[in-house]
Amino acid sequence: MGKRDNSIILTSIIAIVVIAVVLILVFTLRPSTAGNTVNVQGMATVKAMPDLVTVYFNVETKADTAVEAKDNNSLIVDQLIAGLVALGFDRSEIITENFNVYPNYIWDEKGRTEDGYIATHSIKVELSTEESDKIGDVVDAGVDAGANINYINFELSSELQNQYKAEAMKLAAQDARIKAESVASGFGKNVGKLVNIQVNDFGYYPWNVYSSSGMGMMEDAVMAKEAAVSITPGERDVTATVSAVYKIR
Repeated sequence: MGKRDNSIILTSIIAIVVIAVVLILVFTLRPSTAGNTVNVQGMATVKAMPDLVTVYFNVETKADTAVEAKDNNSLIVDQLIAGLVALGFDRSEIITENFNVYPNYIWDEKGRTEDGYIATHSIKVELSTEESDKIGDVVDAGVDAGANINYINFELSSELQNQYKAEAMKLAAQDARIKAESVASGFGKNVGKLVNIQVNDFGYYPWNVYSSSGMGMMEDAVMAKEAAVSITPGERDVTATVSAVYKIR
C-alpha cells in the first residue's frame, strides 16, 4: 500500500472522528425540551338536569317486494304521525331518524335464500320533562298505529348541552392549570406559556329509562308506560377532560 493510500485512509479516519465528536456535542449540549414542559390533564364534573323526555319508535314491515314493504310501512307511519298530531304535537316535532328497505335473507343448509323485503322506519318524538304525563298517550298512539316502542330516554336539549359543555370545559381547563402550577411549584419552577392543548369530548349520554324487552308490542307498551310514570328525572353527572402542555421555567 502506497503513501497516497495511507494518506487517504488517515484522512477518512480523522473525518469520521470529527463527525462523531460533533454529533456527540450536538446531542449533549442542545437544550432538552422534555425537561422543561409539564403535561397535565384537567377534569371537571357538573350536575345536569334533563329537560327532555324522548320516545323512540320503530316501524318494521315485511312484504314480497320492496315497494309493498315500503307502502305498508308508510301506512303505519302515517297513522302514528296522525295520532301524535292529535295529541297536540307539531309535525316538525316528529323526527325521522332512519329509513331503510332491504332484502330479507334466510340461511339454511342450502345457503342463503332471499325471502321478501323488510322496510324499517325509526321515529322519535320529544317532550319537555314538564309534559311527562303525556308519555302514556304517546306510547298508546304508537301501539294503536302498529309501531314498536324501542326505548325512552331523559335527554338534554341542544341548548342545555351547549351550556353544560361550556361550563364543564372551562372548569376542566382551570383544573389543568392548577395541576400544572402545583407540579411546577413542587420542583421550584413556575408555569410558563401554554404549548399545546387537546380538548376531549363532552361526556354526556342520554339516561335510558326504558328499552324494549322484545316480548311483544302490547307487553312492551305496558312496561314502557310503567317505567315512564315511575321514574322521575334527577340530576346526573356529566364530565369533561382537557389535556394541556405548559412550559415551566
